[in-house]
Amino acid sequence: MTAPATATAPTPTTTPATTPEPAPERTTTGPQRIAVIGAGPGGLYFAALAKQLAPEREITVYERDAREHEFGFGVVFSDETLDGIAQADPQVFAAISAEFARWSDIDIRFAGQVRTSGGHGFAALDRNRLRAVLQQRCAELAVDVRYRTPAPPVDRLAAEYDLVVAADGIHSGTRAAHPDAFRTESDERHCRYIWLATDRVFEAFTFIVEEFDFGALQVHAYPYSATRSTFIVEIAEDAWRRAGFEALAAREFGRGESDTASVRRCAELLAGHLDGHRLIPNASRWIRFTTVRNARWRHRNIVLLGDAAHSAHFSIGSGTKLALEDALALAAALSEQPTLDAALAAYEDERRPVVESTQRAAQASLEWFETVGRRTGQGIDQFAFNLLTRSRRVTYGSLRARDPEFTAAVETAVGGSPGVPPMFRPLKLGALELRNRIVVPPLATFTSPDALPSAFDRAQLTAHALGGAGLVVAGMTAVSPEGRATDRCPGLWNDHQEAAWKELLDAVRAVSDTPVGIQLTHAGRRGATAAPGPDGIGRPLASGWPLLAPSPLPWGPGSATPHEANHVQLESVAADFAAAAERATRAGFDVLELQFGHGHLLSSFLSPLTNHRTDHYGGPLAHRLLFPLEVLAAVRAVWPAGRPLLVRISAADWAPGGTTETAAVAICQALAEAGADAVDVSTGEVVAHQRPPYGRGYQTPFAELIRASTGLPTIAVGAISGHDDANSVLLAGRADLVAIGRAQLHDPFWTLHAAADQDYTGPGAHWPGPWLAGRRKPPGPGADRVAPRLHLLREPAPPVHRRWLPTTPPKE
Repeated sequence: MTAPATATAPTPTTTPATTPEPAPERTTTGPQRIAVIGAGPGGLYFAALAKQLAPEREITVYERDAREHEFGFGVVFSDETLDGIAQADPQVFAAISAEFARWSDIDIRFAGQVRTSGGHGFAALDRNRLRAVLQQRCAELAVDVRYRTPAPPVDRLAAEYDLVVAADGIHSGTRAAHPDAFRTESDERHCRYIWLATDRVFEAFTFIVEEFDFGALQVHAYPYSATRSTFIVEIAEDAWRRAGFEALAAREFGRGESDTASVRRCAELLAGHLDGHRLIPNASRWIRFTTVRNARWRHRNIVLLGDAAHSAHFSIGSGTKLALEDALALAAALSEQPTLDAALAAYEDERRPVVESTQRAAQASLEWFETVGRRTGQGIDQFAFNLLTRSRRVTYGSLRARDPEFTAAVETAVGGSPGVPPMFRPLKLGALELRNRIVVPPLATFTSPDALPSAFDRAQLTAHALGGAGLVVAGMTAVSPEGRATDRCPGLWNDHQEAAWKELLDAVRAVSDTPVGIQLTHAGRRGATAAPGPDGIGRPLASGWPLLAPSPLPWGPGSATPHEANHVQLESVAADFAAAAERATRAGFDVLELQFGHGHLLSSFLSPLTNHRTDHYGGPLAHRLLFPLEVLAAVRAVWPAGRPLLVRISAADWAPGGTTETAAVAICQALAEAGADAVDVSTGEVVAHQRPPYGRGYQTPFAELIRASTGLPTIAVGAISGHDDANSVLLAGRADLVAIGRAQLHDPFWTLHAAADQDYTGPGAHWPGPWLAGRRKPPGPGADRVAPRLHLLREPAPPVHRRWLPTTPPKE
């Protein structure tokens, strides 16, 4: 990438008749005296930009280390960030771009094999070289950078300067001085990692996952010069201990000292990937990554920048990249806004959404590497695809566009056909053949005041059956009057309801052969509410019905207190489920799902937060499982063996002391042994004080965990709304089916429209005969426009695979 050329106006051929007015005098805006704590790249870049925008400013940078002190290795930039640097300071951009290592490939080394995905695009640079360029730029602009000078206390600086910029790192003393103002959350993670370099120059971004008897060791490596690569070694805590690193790292290390014994051990273990080259430490020792989040980034005239404000795991990008972007946004806001307070607010408002988006992706990536052992049973091709799509930023669609050969190889390796989107592969579930992997989950309509399926239920199920999904499930259907969640939910406890459901199914089958299932539930302590309002919350009914639960605990504030179910009542509930399953069989449903999640009765038995019983149905998990398994056994005994029996669970409660991942696996293993054909893996809604990390696909890792740990087919649910995400989940092997809920409410023909978007016309997308003309996406505005040729010579398309192959490196 080169700096943009400056447009030059044509020279006039005649002298203007009038003399142009003189340019107005430049007015000074924003703070005039600025203190910056920390001379890392972020602090220096901000100082240079702020001085460049207003040369009259007095800017002082305090740095406790020497100017020549070197710390860290390479940093990686995105094209987006580089574009910003090129526009903001072409001089800095020209200096750093001349030394970039550039490549487009990612190599994944796993199980003694290598897979390469191209078309990505990277630029990396020695962090210390970047700092030197910024030091030079600050010197040219007369920024006062004081090395070997610890910053005075931040409150003294705040009294002496108009603005204090705290670029003092992840262990920010500025934050510590005002904890109530910034309200920092520090999430220290479980893996250990050690930051190193090597004089082996890798040709691409390289991920290494190597399995040993003590566990998996993983490496994140990339070149950053003609002579060096960054080499980060990461390992889970328990494996770290078993590998002997705990003993090697047992003593205290001085500031700047490296754990050389651990470095030697890493070099021995990873010798096959170093090809005789050495590992190079720089204040390198084992640490845990800490994700830093702050409720506020500013306090009076003090503002946080870079790692002081936020951090994101190194597997998704560079903290230096985020710090430079912060610096640019802060410098711009100071010149654009009329007051300091407005400038700091604008800076935070602009940067916070960008950073939080990055942190969500980084969190997903971090957790993927923390749990890499879940995927080491996969073949190299699927493992590589899984790794590349771990953060949800890279998807099936983007990989297919960047490197179609790579994606086609993965599709072939997992038994698919290249070019056929994974969502349109068939799946056999029990004796039932599904034409594709998309499920319409139970979507309650709350339109049944008489507990019968309503006209709207019929219309919705018909639309979804025609919409192309592989399976459509009706719900929430109560097994008894007192098992209803609301006074507008349907049921299946009498002959009248059975006949109504049969009539509905007959109407659906008259126009569609899509399999239809039904979800059976007993709402337990979540019952006797009104239909949810616009806020999604159902308020307790003024005159409801008695509620049952394993323990007399209301679901939330204002909720009715349930009765603790006795053994006779529990026997009656199990019989109600079995009777409803028999009715579902006679009505003609193809699939049955039991609701064991979301805080309903059976879910309440499973969670330690809601089951406080002291009899044999309470206490340890094996006892909390007893009643749900009794219900499953009663249903399994009457539900036809060839028809799939699904169970929905909440694999996490999102509250302290709730269901753990280990418990979720044990629950699903027990369900599999008791006859469940698949698990619909949801989370939450078990307690009102839950705090789920809502986000795109946030529940999918639990489906992957259950699938990898039990071998049971899983359905991924929750905030999956695009076909690209669905395809990514399926091709990565994170789940066998994907449930699309809210997006189906937006578009009941979601699956067919996804087929049209992907130009897929095969058997996995069944268009009803009268609609066949619509299976090609209609042209939109401008679709018939053909762009003219405007270049004398077209530039060739960039190669998919570009390696970092520097010329003969200089001698060091």
